[in-house]
Amino acid sequence: MSTANVARKEPPASHRASSPLAKQKSAHLALWPLVAATFFMVSGGTYGTEDIVHGAGYGRGILILLITPILWSLPTTFMIGELAAALPCEGGYYAWVRRAMGNFWGFQEAWLSLTASIFDMAIYPTLFVSYLTRLFPWFAADHRGVWAGLAVVVVCVALNIAGVRVVSMTSLWLFLLLSWPFALIVVLSPFKLGALFHAAPATSNVGLIGGMLVCMWNYMGWDNASTIAAEVDQPQRTYPKAIMLALLVVALSYILPFAAVWMTGLPAASWETGSWADIAGMIGGPALRVFLIVGGMLSGFAMFNALVMSYSRLPLAMAEDGMLPKIFGRLHPRTRAPWVAIIVLAIGWALCLGLGFERLVTLDILIYGLSLLLEFAALVALRIREPQLNRPFRVPGGLIGAIAIGIPPILLLAFDIHSQSERIWGMSSFSFAALVVAAGIASYGAIYLLEFSRKATHAASGG
Repeated sequence: MSTANVARKEPPASHRASSPLAKQKSAHLALWPLVAATFFMVSGGTYGTEDIVHGAGYGRGILILLITPILWSLPTTFMIGELAAALPCEGGYYAWVRRAMGNFWGFQEAWLSLTASIFDMAIYPTLFVSYLTRLFPWFAADHRGVWAGLAVVVVCVALNIAGVRVVSMTSLWLFLLLSWPFALIVVLSPFKLGALFHAAPATSNVGLIGGMLVCMWNYMGWDNASTIAAEVDQPQRTYPKAIMLALLVVALSYILPFAAVWMTGLPAASWETGSWADIAGMIGGPALRVFLIVGGMLSGFAMFNALVMSYSRLPLAMAEDGMLPKIFGRLHPRTRAPWVAIIVLAIGWALCLGLGFERLVTLDILIYGLSLLLEFAALVALRIREPQLNRPFRVPGGLIGAIAIGIPPILLLAFDIHSQSERIWGMSSFSFAALVVAAGIASYGAIYLLEFSRKATHAASGG
Protein backbone atom coordinates (compact mmCIF):
# COMPACT_ATOMS: atom_id res chain seq x y z
CA MET A 1 0.00 0.00 0.00
CA SER A 2 1.20 3.48 -0.82
CA THR A 3 0.12 5.83 1.97
CA ALA A 4 2.37 8.78 1.33
CA ASN A 5 -0.47 11.25 1.28
CA VAL A 6 -2.01 10.10 4.56
CA ALA A 7 0.59 11.72 6.78
CA ARG A 8 0.36 15.06 5.03
CA LYS A 9 -1.68 17.63 6.83
CA GLU A 10 -3.23 19.21 3.75
CA PRO A 11 -4.35 17.46 0.54
CA PRO A 12 -3.32 18.77 -2.85
CA ALA A 13 -5.67 21.30 -4.36
CA SER A 14 -5.43 20.13 -7.93
CA HIS A 15 -8.31 18.41 -9.67
CA ARG A 16 -8.02 14.87 -10.89
CA ALA A 17 -8.64 15.69 -14.53
CA SER A 18 -5.39 13.97 -15.43
CA SER A 19 -6.17 10.66 -13.72
CA PRO A 20 -6.14 7.47 -15.79
CA LEU A 21 -9.91 7.21 -15.66
CA ALA A 22 -10.50 10.82 -16.65
CA LYS A 23 -8.18 10.58 -19.64
CA GLN A 24 -10.23 7.88 -21.31
CA LYS A 25 -13.53 9.77 -21.21
CA SER A 26 -14.62 11.44 -24.39
CA ALA A 27 -18.43 11.75 -24.28
CA HIS A 28 -19.72 14.44 -21.93
CA LEU A 29 -23.14 14.75 -20.35
CA ALA A 30 -25.18 17.80 -21.30
CA LEU A 31 -27.94 19.28 -19.13
CA TRP A 32 -30.89 16.95 -19.73
CA PRO A 33 -28.88 13.73 -19.83
CA LEU A 34 -27.36 14.77 -16.48
CA VAL A 35 -30.87 15.47 -15.15
CA ALA A 36 -31.86 11.93 -16.16
CA ALA A 37 -28.72 10.38 -14.67
CA THR A 38 -29.28 12.29 -11.40
CA PHE A 39 -32.92 11.18 -11.42
CA PHE A 40 -31.83 7.54 -11.47
CA MET A 41 -29.19 8.02 -8.80
CA VAL A 42 -31.76 9.65 -6.50
CA SER A 43 -35.17 8.28 -7.36
CA GLY A 44 -35.65 5.96 -10.32
CA GLY A 45 -39.36 6.77 -10.40
CA THR A 46 -42.35 6.38 -8.12
CA TYR A 47 -41.46 2.80 -7.24
CA GLY A 48 -40.57 2.25 -3.57
CA THR A 49 -42.82 5.04 -2.25
CA GLU A 50 -45.79 2.88 -1.24
CA ASP A 51 -44.99 2.69 2.49
CA ILE A 52 -45.23 6.49 2.75
CA VAL A 53 -49.01 6.33 2.27
CA HIS A 54 -49.38 3.22 4.42
CA GLY A 55 -47.58 4.89 7.31
CA ALA A 56 -48.86 8.46 7.02
CA GLY A 57 -52.11 8.30 5.04
CA TYR A 58 -52.81 10.26 1.86
CA GLY A 59 -53.07 13.79 3.22
CA ARG A 60 -50.10 13.61 5.57
CA GLY A 61 -48.18 11.51 3.03
CA ILE A 62 -48.50 14.16 0.33
CA LEU A 63 -47.68 16.86 2.89
CA ILE A 64 -44.53 14.95 3.85
CA LEU A 65 -43.64 14.60 0.16
CA LEU A 66 -43.97 18.39 -0.18
CA ILE A 67 -42.11 19.36 3.00
CA THR A 68 -39.26 16.83 2.84
CA PRO A 69 -37.65 18.22 -0.33
CA ILE A 70 -37.77 21.72 1.20
CA LEU A 71 -36.09 20.69 4.47
CA TRP A 72 -33.96 17.77 3.23
CA SER A 73 -33.34 17.98 -0.52
CA LEU A 74 -33.29 21.70 -1.35
CA PRO A 75 -30.51 22.57 1.16
CA THR A 76 -28.56 19.57 -0.12
CA THR A 77 -28.95 20.56 -3.76
CA PHE A 78 -27.81 24.12 -2.96
CA MET A 79 -24.74 22.79 -1.14
CA ILE A 80 -23.89 20.34 -3.92
CA GLY A 81 -24.55 22.96 -6.57
CA GLU A 82 -21.89 25.26 -5.08
CA LEU A 83 -19.29 22.59 -4.39
CA ALA A 84 -19.75 20.70 -7.67
CA ALA A 85 -19.53 23.92 -9.67
CA ALA A 86 -16.45 25.14 -7.79
CA LEU A 87 -14.68 21.75 -7.57
CA PRO A 88 -15.78 19.34 -10.32
CA CYS A 89 -13.25 16.75 -9.14
CA GLU A 90 -13.13 13.04 -9.74
CA GLY A 91 -14.25 11.52 -6.45
CA GLY A 92 -16.83 14.26 -5.90
CA TYR A 93 -17.89 14.71 -2.27
CA TYR A 94 -14.86 12.81 -0.97
CA ALA A 95 -12.56 15.28 -2.76
CA TRP A 96 -14.54 18.27 -1.40
CA VAL A 97 -14.30 17.16 2.24
CA ARG A 98 -10.64 16.20 1.90
CA ARG A 99 -9.72 19.58 0.43
CA ALA A 100 -11.78 21.51 2.97
CA MET A 101 -10.85 19.67 6.18
CA GLY A 102 -7.87 17.43 5.46
CA ASN A 103 -7.11 13.76 4.94
CA PHE A 104 -8.71 12.41 8.13
CA TRP A 105 -12.15 13.85 7.40
CA GLY A 106 -11.86 13.03 3.70
CA PHE A 107 -11.26 9.40 4.65
CA GLN A 108 -14.25 9.44 7.03
CA GLU A 109 -16.47 10.90 4.31
CA ALA A 110 -15.53 8.10 1.92
CA TRP A 111 -15.82 5.47 4.67
CA LEU A 112 -19.33 6.56 5.67
CA SER A 113 -20.48 6.85 2.06
CA LEU A 114 -19.21 3.41 1.14
CA THR A 115 -20.66 1.87 4.30
CA ALA A 116 -24.03 3.50 3.61
CA SER A 117 -23.83 2.17 0.06
CA ILE A 118 -23.77 -1.39 1.41
CA PHE A 119 -27.31 -0.88 2.73
CA ASP A 120 -28.45 1.51 -0.01
CA MET A 121 -27.43 -0.78 -2.85
CA ALA A 122 -29.16 -3.78 -1.28
CA ILE A 123 -32.45 -1.86 -1.48
CA TYR A 124 -32.67 -1.89 -5.29
CA PRO A 125 -32.43 -5.67 -5.77
CA THR A 126 -34.96 -5.91 -2.91
CA LEU A 127 -37.33 -3.65 -4.86
CA PHE A 128 -36.65 -5.67 -8.01
CA VAL A 129 -37.66 -8.86 -6.20
CA SER A 130 -40.74 -7.27 -4.58
CA TYR A 131 -42.11 -6.46 -8.05
CA LEU A 132 -40.93 -9.75 -9.53
CA THR A 133 -42.95 -11.70 -6.96
CA ARG A 134 -46.07 -9.75 -7.98
CA LEU A 135 -45.68 -11.26 -11.43
CA PHE A 136 -44.26 -14.64 -10.39
CA PRO A 137 -45.23 -15.53 -6.77
CA TRP A 138 -42.93 -18.58 -7.01
CA PHE A 139 -40.01 -16.28 -6.12
CA ALA A 140 -41.55 -15.44 -2.73
CA ALA A 141 -40.95 -18.95 -1.36
CA ASP A 142 -37.81 -20.16 0.42
CA HIS A 143 -34.75 -18.06 -0.51
CA ARG A 144 -35.56 -17.67 -4.19
CA GLY A 145 -36.00 -13.92 -3.85
CA VAL A 146 -32.51 -13.57 -2.39
CA TRP A 147 -31.08 -15.53 -5.30
CA ALA A 148 -32.97 -13.31 -7.75
CA GLY A 149 -31.54 -10.23 -6.00
CA LEU A 150 -28.06 -11.74 -6.17
CA ALA A 151 -28.54 -12.23 -9.92
CA VAL A 152 -29.24 -8.49 -10.25
CA VAL A 153 -25.97 -7.72 -8.45
CA VAL A 154 -23.95 -10.11 -10.64
CA VAL A 155 -25.42 -8.85 -13.92
CA CYS A 156 -24.91 -5.17 -13.02
CA VAL A 157 -21.33 -5.83 -11.93
CA ALA A 158 -20.66 -7.53 -15.26
CA LEU A 159 -22.24 -4.64 -17.18
CA ASN A 160 -20.20 -2.03 -15.31
CA ILE A 161 -16.96 -3.89 -15.83
CA ALA A 162 -17.90 -4.13 -19.51
CA GLY A 163 -18.26 -0.33 -19.54
CA VAL A 164 -22.07 -0.07 -19.82
CA ARG A 165 -23.36 3.09 -18.07
CA VAL A 166 -26.76 4.69 -17.59
CA VAL A 167 -25.86 8.03 -19.13
CA SER A 168 -26.75 10.38 -21.96
CA MET A 169 -29.79 9.56 -24.10
CA THR A 170 -30.12 6.07 -22.59
CA SER A 171 -31.10 7.65 -19.28
CA LEU A 172 -33.61 9.93 -20.96
CA TRP A 173 -35.33 7.09 -22.80
CA LEU A 174 -35.33 4.87 -19.72
CA PHE A 175 -36.89 7.70 -17.71
CA LEU A 176 -39.72 7.95 -20.24
CA LEU A 177 -40.15 4.17 -20.31
CA LEU A 178 -40.51 3.93 -16.53
CA SER A 179 -42.74 7.01 -16.17
CA TRP A 180 -45.51 6.36 -18.68
CA PRO A 181 -47.38 3.71 -16.56
CA PHE A 182 -47.70 6.29 -13.77
CA ALA A 183 -48.80 8.91 -16.27
CA LEU A 184 -51.61 6.53 -17.26
CA ILE A 185 -52.54 6.06 -13.59
CA VAL A 186 -52.82 9.85 -13.22
CA VAL A 187 -54.99 10.09 -16.34
CA LEU A 188 -57.25 7.09 -15.58
CA SER A 189 -57.74 7.57 -11.82
CA PRO A 190 -60.48 10.23 -12.12
CA PHE A 191 -62.61 7.61 -13.92
CA LYS A 192 -62.38 5.35 -10.84
CA LEU A 193 -63.73 7.76 -8.24
CA GLY A 194 -64.70 5.72 -5.15
CA ALA A 195 -64.32 2.44 -7.03
CA LEU A 196 -61.49 1.01 -4.91
CA PHE A 197 -62.87 1.84 -1.49
CA HIS A 198 -63.22 -1.81 -0.43
CA ALA A 199 -59.74 -2.99 -1.40
CA ALA A 200 -58.12 -5.47 0.99
CA PRO A 201 -55.64 -4.19 3.60
CA ALA A 202 -51.92 -4.88 3.18
CA THR A 203 -49.63 -6.74 5.55
CA SER A 204 -47.11 -3.87 5.96
CA ASN A 205 -46.38 -2.78 9.55
CA VAL A 206 -44.82 0.55 8.61
CA GLY A 207 -46.13 3.42 10.74
CA LEU A 208 -45.93 7.21 10.48
CA ILE A 209 -42.25 7.29 11.50
CA GLY A 210 -41.41 4.57 9.02
CA GLY A 211 -43.27 6.42 6.29
CA MET A 212 -41.27 9.58 6.97
CA LEU A 213 -37.99 7.64 6.85
CA VAL A 214 -38.99 6.06 3.54
CA CYS A 215 -39.76 9.56 2.24
CA MET A 216 -36.32 10.81 3.32
CA TRP A 217 -34.73 7.86 1.53
CA ASN A 218 -36.68 8.62 -1.64
CA TYR A 219 -35.30 12.19 -1.60
CA MET A 220 -31.63 11.48 -0.92
CA GLY A 221 -28.57 10.76 -3.05
CA TRP A 222 -28.12 14.12 -4.77
CA ASP A 223 -24.36 13.99 -4.31
CA ASN A 224 -23.95 10.68 -6.17
CA ALA A 225 -23.60 12.33 -9.58
CA SER A 226 -20.68 14.42 -8.30
CA THR A 227 -18.29 11.47 -8.63
CA ILE A 228 -18.64 11.55 -12.44
CA ALA A 229 -17.72 15.23 -12.78
CA ALA A 230 -15.22 14.55 -15.56
CA GLU A 231 -18.10 13.35 -17.76
CA VAL A 232 -20.14 16.55 -17.50
CA ASP A 233 -20.07 19.27 -20.13
CA GLN A 234 -19.31 22.67 -18.54
CA PRO A 235 -19.90 21.34 -14.99
CA GLN A 236 -19.70 24.79 -13.40
CA ARG A 237 -22.90 25.77 -15.21
CA THR A 238 -24.56 22.40 -15.78
CA TYR A 239 -24.49 20.89 -12.28
CA PRO A 240 -26.59 23.53 -10.44
CA LYS A 241 -29.24 23.62 -13.19
CA ALA A 242 -29.41 19.83 -13.49
CA ILE A 243 -29.80 19.29 -9.76
CA MET A 244 -32.62 21.83 -9.40
CA LEU A 245 -34.48 20.44 -12.43
CA ALA A 246 -34.04 16.88 -11.18
CA LEU A 247 -35.47 17.85 -7.78
CA LEU A 248 -38.60 19.24 -9.46
CA VAL A 249 -39.02 16.14 -11.63
CA VAL A 250 -38.57 13.78 -8.67
CA ALA A 251 -41.10 15.64 -6.49
CA LEU A 252 -43.75 15.66 -9.23
CA SER A 253 -43.18 11.98 -10.00
CA TYR A 254 -44.06 11.18 -6.37
CA ILE A 255 -46.91 13.58 -5.64
CA LEU A 256 -49.06 13.39 -8.80
CA PRO A 257 -49.65 9.60 -8.77
CA PHE A 258 -50.47 9.60 -5.03
CA ALA A 259 -52.94 12.46 -5.44
CA ALA A 260 -54.57 10.67 -8.38
CA VAL A 261 -55.02 7.36 -6.54
CA TRP A 262 -56.38 9.21 -3.48
CA MET A 263 -59.39 10.15 -5.62
CA THR A 264 -60.26 6.48 -6.18
CA GLY A 265 -60.98 5.93 -2.48
CA LEU A 266 -58.33 3.22 -2.09
CA PRO A 267 -57.68 2.85 1.69
CA ALA A 268 -54.22 3.89 2.86
CA ALA A 269 -53.98 0.58 4.74
CA SER A 270 -53.91 -1.24 1.37
CA TRP A 271 -50.47 0.07 0.50
CA GLU A 272 -47.17 -1.79 0.95
CA THR A 273 -43.91 -2.15 -0.97
CA GLY A 274 -44.81 -3.33 -4.47
CA SER A 275 -48.49 -2.27 -4.26
CA TRP A 276 -48.26 -0.03 -7.31
CA ALA A 277 -48.60 -3.19 -9.41
CA ASP A 278 -51.97 -4.15 -7.91
CA ILE A 279 -53.18 -0.54 -8.01
CA ALA A 280 -52.30 -0.31 -11.70
CA GLY A 281 -54.30 -3.49 -12.31
CA MET A 282 -57.35 -2.09 -10.50
CA ILE A 283 -57.19 1.19 -12.41
CA GLY A 284 -56.00 0.19 -15.88
CA GLY A 285 -56.45 -3.56 -16.11
CA PRO A 286 -54.04 -6.52 -16.36
CA ALA A 287 -51.93 -5.03 -19.16
CA LEU A 288 -51.09 -1.88 -17.17
CA ARG A 289 -50.32 -4.05 -14.14
CA VAL A 290 -47.80 -6.10 -16.11
CA PHE A 291 -46.20 -3.00 -17.64
CA LEU A 292 -45.83 -1.38 -14.22
CA ILE A 293 -44.33 -4.53 -12.70
CA VAL A 294 -41.78 -4.72 -15.50
CA GLY A 295 -41.10 -1.01 -15.00
CA GLY A 296 -40.54 -1.56 -11.27
CA MET A 297 -38.06 -4.31 -11.99
CA LEU A 298 -36.27 -2.16 -14.56
CA SER A 299 -36.21 0.76 -12.12
CA GLY A 300 -34.48 -1.24 -9.39
CA PHE A 301 -32.08 -2.69 -11.94
CA ALA A 302 -31.30 0.68 -13.58
CA MET A 303 -30.72 2.46 -10.27
CA PHE A 304 -28.39 -0.27 -9.06
CA ASN A 305 -26.51 -0.21 -12.36
CA ALA A 306 -26.10 3.59 -12.31
CA LEU A 307 -25.01 3.70 -8.69
CA VAL A 308 -22.37 1.00 -9.19
CA MET A 309 -20.63 3.54 -11.43
CA SER A 310 -20.92 6.29 -8.82
CA TYR A 311 -19.80 4.37 -5.73
CA SER A 312 -16.95 2.51 -7.46
CA ARG A 313 -15.19 5.82 -8.16
CA LEU A 314 -14.63 6.42 -4.43
CA PRO A 315 -12.17 3.54 -3.86
CA LEU A 316 -10.51 4.49 -7.15
CA ALA A 317 -9.96 8.10 -6.02
CA MET A 318 -8.82 6.96 -2.56
CA ALA A 319 -6.31 4.55 -4.09
CA GLU A 320 -4.90 7.38 -6.22
CA ASP A 321 -4.53 9.45 -3.01
CA GLY A 322 -2.76 6.62 -1.18
CA MET A 323 -5.63 6.05 1.26
CA LEU A 324 -6.39 2.56 -0.01
CA PRO A 325 -4.17 -0.16 -1.48
CA LYS A 326 -3.21 0.52 -5.08
CA ILE A 327 -5.10 -2.57 -6.19
CA PHE A 328 -8.36 -0.60 -5.82
CA GLY A 329 -7.10 1.72 -8.55
CA ARG A 330 -6.73 -1.04 -11.12
CA LEU A 331 -8.66 -0.40 -14.34
CA HIS A 332 -9.89 -2.95 -16.83
CA PRO A 333 -7.41 -2.92 -19.76
CA ARG A 334 -10.15 -2.59 -22.37
CA THR A 335 -13.05 -0.71 -20.75
CA ARG A 336 -11.00 1.25 -18.13
CA ALA A 337 -13.59 0.36 -15.45
CA PRO A 338 -12.29 0.10 -11.83
CA TRP A 339 -13.04 -3.62 -11.75
CA VAL A 340 -11.44 -4.45 -8.38
CA ALA A 341 -13.42 -1.72 -6.59
CA ILE A 342 -16.63 -2.87 -8.30
CA ILE A 343 -16.20 -6.52 -7.27
CA VAL A 344 -15.21 -5.78 -3.65
CA LEU A 345 -18.15 -3.42 -3.17
CA ALA A 346 -20.54 -5.90 -4.81
CA ILE A 347 -19.64 -8.53 -2.21
CA GLY A 348 -20.67 -6.15 0.58
CA TRP A 349 -23.90 -5.24 -1.22
CA ALA A 350 -24.81 -8.90 -1.74
CA LEU A 351 -24.34 -9.73 1.96
CA CYS A 352 -27.22 -7.38 2.92
CA LEU A 353 -29.84 -8.71 0.50
CA GLY A 354 -31.87 -10.48 3.19
CA LEU A 355 -32.23 -7.58 5.67
CA GLY A 356 -35.62 -6.33 4.42
CA PHE A 357 -36.70 -3.01 2.92
CA GLU A 358 -37.45 -0.91 6.03
CA ARG A 359 -34.34 -2.02 7.91
CA LEU A 360 -32.14 -1.23 4.90
CA VAL A 361 -33.73 2.22 4.55
CA THR A 362 -33.26 3.01 8.26
CA LEU A 363 -29.57 2.08 8.30
CA ASP A 364 -28.93 3.77 4.97
CA ILE A 365 -30.41 7.12 6.09
CA LEU A 366 -28.57 7.08 9.41
CA ILE A 367 -25.09 6.44 8.00
CA TYR A 368 -25.60 8.47 4.82
CA GLY A 369 -26.84 11.38 6.93
CA LEU A 370 -23.55 11.49 8.81
CA SER A 371 -21.59 11.69 5.55
CA LEU A 372 -23.95 14.42 4.37
CA LEU A 373 -23.18 16.49 7.48
CA LEU A 374 -19.49 16.37 6.58
CA GLU A 375 -20.34 17.79 3.15
CA PHE A 376 -22.22 20.72 4.74
CA ALA A 377 -19.22 21.25 7.02
CA ALA A 378 -16.96 21.28 3.94
CA LEU A 379 -19.13 23.99 2.38
CA VAL A 380 -18.61 26.23 5.43
CA ALA A 381 -14.91 25.35 5.81
CA LEU A 382 -14.16 26.23 2.19
CA ARG A 383 -16.01 29.55 2.56
CA ILE A 384 -13.65 30.38 5.44
CA ARG A 385 -10.40 28.88 4.14
CA GLU A 386 -10.75 29.72 0.44
CA PRO A 387 -12.94 32.83 0.12
CA GLN A 388 -11.40 33.60 -3.29
CA LEU A 389 -12.29 30.19 -4.77
CA ASN A 390 -14.19 30.62 -8.04
CA ARG A 391 -17.82 29.73 -7.30
CA PRO A 392 -19.96 29.97 -10.48
CA PHE A 393 -22.94 29.05 -8.29
CA ARG A 394 -23.06 30.28 -4.70
CA VAL A 395 -25.44 29.57 -1.82
CA PRO A 396 -27.03 32.97 -1.09
CA GLY A 397 -26.62 34.79 2.22
CA GLY A 398 -22.85 34.72 2.59
CA LEU A 399 -21.27 32.64 5.36
CA ILE A 400 -24.46 32.79 7.44
CA GLY A 401 -26.45 31.39 4.52
CA ALA A 402 -23.92 28.57 4.05
CA ILE A 403 -24.29 27.65 7.72
CA ALA A 404 -28.08 28.04 7.80
CA ILE A 405 -28.87 25.64 4.93
CA GLY A 406 -27.30 22.78 6.91
CA ILE A 407 -29.64 23.21 9.88
CA PRO A 408 -32.85 21.61 8.46
CA PRO A 409 -31.09 18.39 7.34
CA ILE A 410 -29.37 18.18 10.74
CA LEU A 411 -32.74 18.44 12.49
CA LEU A 412 -34.24 15.72 10.29
CA LEU A 413 -31.23 13.49 10.93
CA ALA A 414 -31.62 14.07 14.69
CA PHE A 415 -35.27 13.04 14.35
CA ASP A 416 -34.15 9.88 12.54
CA ILE A 417 -31.69 9.00 15.32
CA HIS A 418 -34.29 9.69 18.04
CA SER A 419 -36.90 7.48 16.37
CA GLN A 420 -34.69 4.44 15.70
CA SER A 421 -36.32 1.11 16.59
CA GLU A 422 -34.77 -1.24 14.03
CA ARG A 423 -32.27 -3.82 15.26
CA ILE A 424 -29.46 -5.56 13.42
CA TRP A 425 -27.39 -8.44 14.76
CA GLY A 426 -28.88 -7.97 18.23
CA MET A 427 -28.11 -4.26 18.58
CA SER A 428 -29.97 -1.03 17.87
CA SER A 429 -29.36 0.66 14.54
CA PHE A 430 -27.88 3.64 16.42
CA SER A 431 -25.35 1.37 18.16
CA PHE A 432 -24.54 -0.24 14.84
CA ALA A 433 -23.94 3.18 13.25
CA ALA A 434 -21.67 4.12 16.16
CA LEU A 435 -19.62 0.99 15.47
CA VAL A 436 -19.37 1.97 11.82
CA VAL A 437 -18.02 5.41 12.79
CA ALA A 438 -15.54 3.87 15.23
CA ALA A 439 -14.36 1.41 12.57
CA GLY A 440 -13.71 4.31 10.19
CA ILE A 441 -11.55 6.09 12.74
CA ALA A 442 -9.68 2.86 13.53
CA SER A 443 -9.11 2.16 9.84
CA TYR A 444 -7.59 5.58 9.28
CA GLY A 445 -5.40 5.10 12.35
CA ALA A 446 -4.19 1.75 11.00
CA ILE A 447 -3.24 3.34 7.67
CA TYR A 448 -1.42 6.16 9.47
CA LEU A 449 0.51 3.68 11.63
CA LEU A 450 1.48 1.66 8.56
CA GLU A 451 2.88 4.78 6.95
CA PHE A 452 4.73 5.76 10.15
CA SER A 453 6.17 2.23 10.41
CA ARG A 454 7.26 2.28 6.78
CA LYS A 455 9.07 5.59 7.25
CA ALA A 456 10.75 4.40 10.46
CA THR A 457 11.95 1.20 8.78
CA HIS A 458 13.20 3.17 5.81
CA ALA A 459 15.12 5.59 8.09
CA ALA A 460 16.61 2.76 10.16
CA SER A 461 17.91 1.07 7.04
CA GLY A 462 19.64 4.31 6.04
CA GLY A 463 17.40 4.70 2.96
